[in-house]
Parts: sequence; structure tokens; C-alpha cells
Amino acid sequence: MEDIRPTSPSEPTAATPAQSHASEEPAASAAPTADLREKVIEALRTCYDPEIPVNIYDLGLIYDIEITPEGVVTVRMTLTAPGCPVAFSLPVEVEAKVRSLEGVTDARVELVWDPPWTPDRMSEMARLQLGWW
Repeated sequence: MEDIRPTSPSEPTAATPAQSHASEEPAASAAPTADLREKVIEALRTCYDPEIPVNIYDLGLIYDIEITPEGVVTVRMTLTAPGCPVAFSLPVEVEAKVRSLEGVTDARVELVWDPPWTPDRMSEMARLQLGWW
């Protein structure tokens, strides 16, 4: 048996379920996060491994991009080899370019080696640029 009691107009009833503001926030913040993700990818496409004339995003060096609703961006990336000459400078360049984007409150780059990079990670565009078809 349903409990029927007087309610105020703002109080939820069986006929008018409570609207959760929490469920509205992810939808509202999803669009800005998606837009920011596109900006991050655009910025990453301006970074190059000097030994390979392909940007690091299409080269497959970017493993993950995480963006919080607060605008903190974490990029997990690798290099073509652990002894890569840009091991110190490329992550710093990536962090600086991402941090400079409007909407980014902080940027972090995590250099990872697992799984190791292989040419299989390259985009179709990168393969075409390098003539690897």
C-alpha cells in the first residue's frame, strides 16, 4: 500500500518523481569535456617526433587522454623507443601545449612503456604519409 501524505509543490510524489540534478550535470559537462578533448587532440597533432615526419597523435604515441569536469587533463603517452632522444623534451612540449588551451586548468603527462609502441599503432593517415602501404 502506497503512503499518501500531503506534499509541498517542490516535494516529489509518486506522480512526479524527483529530478536529480546530479544526473543533469554529467550531460551538461559531457559536451564541454568532448569539446576540450577535440582541442587537446588538435594540440597534440602539432607535436612531432623529430625523427619521423608524423605528428605524435597519428603516430600512435598517445595512449589515453583523461579530462576531469574541472579541466584537468592527463595525457598518457609513450615514445617510439625508451632511448628516444626526445624522451625529456617531448613530454614537456606536450604538457605545455595542452596547458595553454582554454578550458584546461592543469595538464599532466605520464610517460608509459607498456604496452611498447609498435608501427601497428599508427593511424591510416600516418601510414599513408610514410608510404607504409
